[in-house]
Amino acid sequence: MANIKCVGILTSGGDAPGMNAAIRAVTRTAIYNEMEVKGIYRGYKGLLDGEIIPFKTNNVSNIIQQGGTILKTARSTEFRDPEGRRIAYETIQKEKIDALVVIGGDGSLTGARIFAQEYNIPIVGLPGTIDNDLFGTDTTIGYDTALNTIMEAVDKIRDTATSHERLFFIEIMGRDAGFLALNGALAVGAEAAIIPEIWTEVDQLEELIEHGFRKSKNSSIVLVAESEITGGAMGMAERVKKKYPQYDVRVTILGHLQRGGSPTATDRILASRMGAAAIDALMEDQRNVMIGIQNDTIVYVPFSKAIKNDKPINRDLLNTLRILSI
Repeated sequence: MANIKCVGILTSGGDAPGMNAAIRAVTRTAIYNEMEVKGIYRGYKGLLDGEIIPFKTNNVSNIIQQGGTILKTARSTEFRDPEGRRIAYETIQKEKIDALVVIGGDGSLTGARIFAQEYNIPIVGLPGTIDNDLFGTDTTIGYDTALNTIMEAVDKIRDTATSHERLFFIEIMGRDAGFLALNGALAVGAEAAIIPEIWTEVDQLEELIEHGFRKSKNSSIVLVAESEITGGAMGMAERVKKKYPQYDVRVTILGHLQRGGSPTATDRILASRMGAAAIDALMEDQRNVMIGIQNDTIVYVPFSKAIKNDKPINRDLLNTLRILSI
Protein backbone atom coordinates (compact mmCIF):
# COMPACT_ATOMS: atom_id res chain seq x y z
CA MET A 1 0.00 0.00 0.00
CA ALA A 2 1.23 3.48 -0.86
CA ASN A 3 2.35 5.55 2.12
CA ILE A 4 -0.21 8.32 1.74
CA LYS A 5 -1.24 10.13 4.89
CA CYS A 6 -2.86 13.26 3.47
CA VAL A 7 -4.97 13.70 0.32
CA GLY A 8 -5.81 17.02 -1.31
CA ILE A 9 -8.99 17.35 -3.34
CA LEU A 10 -9.96 20.03 -5.86
CA THR A 11 -12.54 20.72 -8.57
CA SER A 12 -11.46 22.46 -11.74
CA GLY A 13 -12.91 23.76 -15.00
CA GLY A 14 -16.65 23.90 -15.59
CA ASP A 15 -18.84 22.75 -12.72
CA ALA A 16 -20.97 19.63 -13.12
CA PRO A 17 -23.83 18.23 -11.01
CA GLY A 18 -22.46 15.42 -8.87
CA MET A 19 -19.13 17.06 -8.07
CA ASN A 20 -20.25 17.52 -4.46
CA ALA A 21 -21.20 13.85 -4.21
CA ALA A 22 -17.68 13.02 -5.43
CA ILE A 23 -16.08 15.40 -2.91
CA ARG A 24 -18.12 13.75 -0.16
CA ALA A 25 -17.11 10.23 -1.25
CA VAL A 26 -13.40 11.06 -1.54
CA THR A 27 -13.38 12.78 1.85
CA ARG A 28 -15.22 10.07 3.76
CA THR A 29 -13.41 7.16 2.12
CA ALA A 30 -10.05 8.77 2.93
CA ILE A 31 -11.07 9.39 6.55
CA TYR A 32 -12.35 5.81 6.81
CA ASN A 33 -8.86 4.69 5.76
CA GLU A 34 -7.25 6.93 8.39
CA MET A 35 -6.00 9.60 6.00
CA GLU A 36 -6.18 13.34 6.41
CA VAL A 37 -8.09 15.31 3.79
CA LYS A 38 -7.52 18.89 2.69
CA GLY A 39 -9.99 20.78 0.54
CA ILE A 40 -8.40 23.04 -2.07
CA TYR A 41 -10.64 25.93 -3.09
CA ARG A 42 -10.95 27.34 -6.63
CA GLY A 43 -9.10 24.57 -8.40
CA TYR A 44 -5.46 24.99 -9.37
CA LYS A 45 -5.73 28.67 -8.52
CA GLY A 46 -6.26 27.66 -4.90
CA LEU A 47 -3.03 25.67 -5.00
CA LEU A 48 -1.15 28.79 -6.02
CA ASP A 49 -2.94 31.04 -3.53
CA GLY A 50 -2.91 28.60 -0.61
CA GLU A 51 -6.71 28.44 -0.25
CA ILE A 52 -6.66 25.14 1.59
CA ILE A 53 -8.47 23.92 4.71
CA PRO A 54 -8.63 20.56 6.54
CA PHE A 55 -11.76 18.58 5.68
CA LYS A 56 -13.59 16.46 8.25
CA THR A 57 -16.73 14.37 7.86
CA ASN A 58 -18.96 17.31 8.79
CA ASN A 59 -17.46 19.45 5.99
CA VAL A 60 -19.20 17.23 3.48
CA SER A 61 -22.46 16.65 5.33
CA ASN A 62 -25.68 17.45 3.47
CA ILE A 63 -24.02 18.20 0.13
CA ILE A 64 -24.78 15.08 -1.92
CA GLN A 65 -27.98 16.67 -3.25
CA GLN A 66 -26.40 20.03 -4.15
CA GLY A 67 -25.39 21.07 -7.66
CA GLY A 68 -22.19 23.00 -8.38
CA THR A 69 -19.17 22.46 -6.15
CA ILE A 70 -18.63 23.53 -2.54
CA LEU A 71 -14.91 23.79 -3.32
CA LYS A 72 -15.65 26.37 -6.04
CA THR A 73 -13.86 26.30 -9.36
CA ALA A 74 -11.80 28.76 -11.38
CA ARG A 75 -9.58 28.93 -14.44
CA SER A 76 -5.88 29.39 -13.71
CA THR A 77 -3.65 30.73 -16.48
CA GLU A 78 -0.74 30.82 -14.03
CA PHE A 79 -0.88 27.05 -13.53
CA ARG A 80 -0.24 26.59 -17.26
CA ASP A 81 3.25 28.03 -16.79
CA PRO A 82 6.14 26.08 -15.20
CA GLU A 83 6.62 28.85 -12.64
CA GLY A 84 3.00 28.60 -11.56
CA ARG A 85 3.25 24.84 -11.16
CA ARG A 86 6.42 25.28 -9.10
CA ILE A 87 4.51 27.54 -6.69
CA ALA A 88 1.70 24.96 -6.55
CA TYR A 89 4.19 22.24 -5.66
CA GLU A 90 5.66 24.36 -2.89
CA THR A 91 2.15 24.78 -1.49
CA ILE A 92 1.61 21.03 -1.54
CA GLN A 93 4.87 20.48 0.34
CA LYS A 94 4.00 23.15 2.87
CA GLU A 95 0.57 21.60 3.47
CA LYS A 96 2.13 18.09 3.65
CA ILE A 97 -0.22 16.78 0.97
CA ASP A 98 0.95 13.40 -0.35
CA ALA A 99 -1.51 12.93 -3.23
CA LEU A 100 -4.19 14.80 -5.17
CA VAL A 101 -7.67 13.92 -6.39
CA VAL A 102 -8.67 16.21 -9.27
CA ILE A 103 -12.32 16.38 -10.37
CA GLY A 104 -12.84 17.96 -13.78
CA GLY A 105 -12.82 17.58 -17.54
CA ASP A 106 -10.25 17.35 -20.29
CA GLY A 107 -8.37 20.57 -19.46
CA SER A 108 -8.26 19.79 -15.75
CA LEU A 109 -6.87 16.30 -16.29
CA THR A 110 -4.34 17.63 -18.80
CA GLY A 111 -3.04 19.98 -16.10
CA ALA A 112 -2.96 17.10 -13.62
CA ARG A 113 -0.97 14.93 -15.99
CA ILE A 114 1.69 17.61 -16.60
CA PHE A 115 1.93 18.42 -12.87
CA ALA A 116 2.29 14.76 -11.92
CA GLN A 117 5.05 14.20 -14.47
CA GLU A 118 7.03 17.27 -13.42
CA TYR A 119 6.92 16.65 -9.67
CA ASN A 120 6.22 12.91 -9.32
CA ILE A 121 3.02 13.47 -7.34
CA PRO A 122 0.41 10.69 -7.19
CA ILE A 123 -2.72 12.14 -8.82
CA VAL A 124 -6.04 10.44 -9.55
CA GLY A 125 -8.64 12.15 -11.71
CA LEU A 126 -12.41 11.91 -11.65
CA PRO A 127 -14.27 12.71 -14.90
CA GLY A 128 -16.47 15.63 -13.90
CA THR A 129 -17.97 17.16 -17.05
CA ILE A 130 -21.46 17.37 -18.52
CA ASP A 131 -20.03 16.88 -22.04
CA ASN A 132 -19.28 13.15 -21.52
CA ASP A 133 -16.28 13.55 -23.83
CA LEU A 134 -13.52 11.77 -21.89
CA PHE A 135 -12.20 8.56 -23.41
CA GLY A 136 -12.21 5.37 -21.35
CA THR A 137 -15.43 5.87 -19.41
CA ASP A 138 -18.98 5.13 -20.53
CA THR A 139 -20.25 8.23 -18.78
CA THR A 140 -19.00 11.22 -16.78
CA ILE A 141 -20.18 12.89 -13.59
CA GLY A 142 -22.87 15.44 -14.45
CA TYR A 143 -23.81 14.09 -17.88
CA ASP A 144 -27.04 12.37 -16.83
CA THR A 145 -28.29 15.43 -14.93
CA ALA A 146 -27.54 17.74 -17.85
CA LEU A 147 -29.35 15.38 -20.21
CA ASN A 148 -32.43 15.41 -17.99
CA THR A 149 -32.30 19.21 -17.75
CA ILE A 150 -32.17 19.46 -21.55
CA MET A 151 -35.11 17.07 -21.85
CA GLU A 152 -37.28 19.08 -19.46
CA ALA A 153 -36.45 22.39 -21.18
CA VAL A 154 -37.04 21.12 -24.73
CA ASP A 155 -40.33 19.48 -23.75
CA LYS A 156 -41.59 22.96 -22.82
CA ILE A 157 -40.27 24.52 -26.02
CA ARG A 158 -42.02 21.88 -28.13
CA ASP A 159 -45.41 23.10 -26.86
CA THR A 160 -44.69 26.49 -28.44
CA ALA A 161 -43.12 25.04 -31.59
CA THR A 162 -46.23 22.96 -32.25
CA SER A 163 -48.68 25.76 -31.44
CA HIS A 164 -47.01 28.23 -33.81
CA GLU A 165 -45.78 25.79 -36.49
CA ARG A 166 -42.18 26.86 -36.10
CA LEU A 167 -38.76 25.39 -36.72
CA PHE A 168 -36.80 25.65 -33.47
CA PHE A 169 -33.03 25.37 -33.33
CA ILE A 170 -32.00 24.70 -29.72
CA GLU A 171 -28.32 25.10 -28.88
CA ILE A 172 -26.87 22.50 -26.54
CA MET A 173 -23.50 22.55 -24.77
CA GLY A 174 -20.76 20.37 -26.22
CA ARG A 175 -18.18 22.48 -28.00
CA ASP A 176 -16.23 19.51 -29.35
CA ALA A 177 -18.61 16.64 -28.71
CA GLY A 178 -22.21 15.93 -29.65
CA PHE A 179 -23.19 13.45 -26.92
CA LEU A 180 -25.64 15.81 -25.20
CA ALA A 181 -27.18 16.96 -28.48
CA LEU A 182 -27.54 13.45 -29.92
CA ASN A 183 -28.90 11.71 -26.84
CA GLY A 184 -30.97 14.77 -25.96
CA ALA A 185 -32.55 14.64 -29.42
CA LEU A 186 -33.49 11.00 -28.90
CA ALA A 187 -34.93 11.73 -25.46
CA VAL A 188 -37.18 14.57 -26.65
CA GLY A 189 -38.19 13.11 -30.00
CA ALA A 190 -36.38 15.82 -31.97
CA GLU A 191 -36.20 15.74 -35.74
CA ALA A 192 -32.41 15.98 -35.87
CA ALA A 193 -29.19 16.53 -33.93
CA ILE A 194 -26.51 18.64 -35.59
CA ILE A 195 -23.18 17.58 -34.11
CA PRO A 196 -19.51 18.23 -34.96
CA GLU A 197 -18.52 14.57 -35.26
CA ILE A 198 -20.20 14.09 -38.65
CA TRP A 199 -20.09 17.66 -39.94
CA THR A 200 -17.56 16.89 -42.70
CA GLU A 201 -19.46 13.79 -43.85
CA VAL A 202 -22.92 15.18 -44.56
CA ASP A 203 -24.75 18.50 -44.61
CA GLN A 204 -27.01 17.79 -41.68
CA LEU A 205 -29.18 20.85 -42.28
CA GLU A 206 -29.90 19.95 -45.91
CA GLU A 207 -30.67 16.40 -44.86
CA LEU A 208 -33.19 17.70 -42.34
CA ILE A 209 -34.89 20.08 -44.75
CA GLU A 210 -35.09 17.68 -47.67
CA HIS A 211 -36.11 14.51 -45.84
CA GLY A 212 -38.02 15.78 -42.87
CA PHE A 213 -39.28 19.29 -42.37
CA ARG A 214 -40.26 20.16 -45.93
CA LYS A 215 -42.18 16.99 -46.66
CA SER A 216 -44.28 16.13 -43.68
CA LYS A 217 -44.00 18.51 -40.75
CA ASN A 218 -45.25 21.95 -39.84
CA SER A 219 -43.05 22.21 -36.76
CA SER A 220 -39.66 20.79 -35.92
CA ILE A 221 -37.19 20.70 -33.05
CA VAL A 222 -33.50 20.47 -33.93
CA LEU A 223 -30.76 20.22 -31.30
CA VAL A 224 -27.47 21.84 -32.30
CA ALA A 225 -24.13 21.37 -30.53
CA GLU A 226 -22.54 24.75 -29.76
CA SER A 227 -19.46 23.87 -31.81
CA GLU A 228 -17.68 26.44 -33.98
CA ILE A 229 -17.67 23.75 -36.66
CA THR A 230 -21.45 23.74 -36.95
CA GLY A 231 -21.89 27.47 -36.34
CA GLY A 232 -24.26 26.74 -33.48
CA ALA A 233 -28.00 27.37 -33.49
CA MET A 234 -27.62 30.96 -34.74
CA GLY A 235 -25.56 29.78 -37.70
CA MET A 236 -28.17 27.17 -38.60
CA ALA A 237 -31.00 29.69 -38.32
CA GLU A 238 -29.23 32.17 -40.59
CA ARG A 239 -28.74 29.52 -43.25
CA VAL A 240 -32.41 28.58 -43.19
CA LYS A 241 -33.56 32.22 -43.34
CA LYS A 242 -31.44 32.83 -46.43
CA LYS A 243 -32.25 29.62 -48.29
CA TYR A 244 -35.77 28.88 -47.06
CA PRO A 245 -37.32 32.25 -46.10
CA GLN A 246 -40.80 30.73 -45.98
CA TYR A 247 -40.03 28.99 -42.68
CA ASP A 248 -40.69 30.61 -39.31
CA VAL A 249 -37.40 29.97 -37.52
CA ARG A 250 -36.62 30.50 -33.83
CA VAL A 251 -33.48 29.98 -31.76
CA THR A 252 -33.14 29.04 -28.10
CA ILE A 253 -29.73 28.80 -26.41
CA LEU A 254 -29.99 26.78 -23.20
CA GLY A 255 -26.54 27.90 -22.00
CA HIS A 256 -25.57 27.48 -18.36
CA LEU A 257 -29.02 26.23 -17.46
CA GLN A 258 -27.62 22.82 -18.42
CA ARG A 259 -24.91 22.88 -15.74
CA GLY A 260 -27.11 23.58 -12.74
CA GLY A 261 -29.57 21.73 -10.58
CA SER A 262 -29.60 18.90 -8.11
CA PRO A 263 -27.85 15.81 -9.50
CA THR A 264 -29.93 12.84 -10.53
CA ALA A 265 -29.74 9.53 -8.65
CA THR A 266 -27.56 8.19 -11.48
CA ASP A 267 -25.01 11.00 -11.06
CA ARG A 268 -25.02 10.75 -7.25
CA ILE A 269 -24.35 7.02 -7.37
CA LEU A 270 -21.72 7.36 -10.10
CA ALA A 271 -19.89 10.16 -8.25
CA SER A 272 -20.00 8.22 -4.99
CA ARG A 273 -18.55 5.09 -6.58
CA MET A 274 -15.85 7.02 -8.42
CA GLY A 275 -14.92 9.06 -5.35
CA ALA A 276 -14.46 5.96 -3.23
CA ALA A 277 -12.53 4.30 -6.07
CA ALA A 278 -10.12 7.26 -6.23
CA ILE A 279 -8.92 6.53 -2.69
CA ASP A 280 -8.76 2.81 -3.43
CA ALA A 281 -6.56 3.59 -6.44
CA LEU A 282 -4.17 5.69 -4.36
CA MET A 283 -3.94 2.92 -1.76
CA GLU A 284 -3.04 0.51 -4.57
CA ASP A 285 -0.21 2.86 -5.57
CA GLN A 286 -1.94 3.91 -8.77
CA ARG A 287 -1.01 7.32 -10.18
CA ASN A 288 -1.71 9.40 -13.26
CA VAL A 289 -5.00 7.59 -13.85
CA MET A 290 -8.61 8.65 -14.30
CA ILE A 291 -11.35 6.65 -12.65
CA GLY A 292 -13.74 5.45 -15.34
CA ILE A 293 -16.72 3.16 -15.56
CA GLN A 294 -17.15 0.55 -18.28
CA ASN A 295 -20.07 -1.89 -18.34
CA ASP A 296 -20.91 -0.80 -14.78
CA THR A 297 -17.41 -1.74 -13.58
CA ILE A 298 -14.83 0.72 -12.20
CA VAL A 299 -11.67 0.93 -14.31
CA TYR A 300 -8.39 2.87 -14.17
CA VAL A 301 -7.65 4.81 -17.36
CA PRO A 302 -4.17 6.36 -17.84
CA PHE A 303 -4.34 10.14 -18.22
CA SER A 304 -2.60 9.81 -21.58
CA LYS A 305 -5.47 7.71 -22.97
CA ALA A 306 -8.31 9.65 -21.35
CA ILE A 307 -7.04 12.98 -22.69
CA LYS A 308 -5.48 12.19 -26.05
CA ASN A 309 -8.01 9.75 -27.48
CA ASP A 310 -11.26 11.04 -28.96
CA LYS A 311 -14.36 9.38 -27.58
CA PRO A 312 -16.35 8.03 -30.54
CA ILE A 313 -20.01 8.85 -31.04
CA ASN A 314 -22.38 5.88 -31.29
CA ARG A 315 -23.33 5.78 -34.97
CA ASP A 316 -26.26 3.47 -34.26
CA LEU A 317 -27.91 6.27 -32.29
CA LEU A 318 -27.68 8.58 -35.31
CA ASN A 319 -29.43 6.01 -37.45
CA THR A 320 -32.10 5.46 -34.79
CA LEU A 321 -32.74 9.20 -34.64
CA ARG A 322 -33.14 9.36 -38.44
CA ILE A 323 -35.61 6.47 -38.43
CA LEU A 324 -37.70 7.83 -35.58
CA SER A 325 -37.88 11.37 -36.97
CA ILE A 326 -39.94 10.49 -40.07
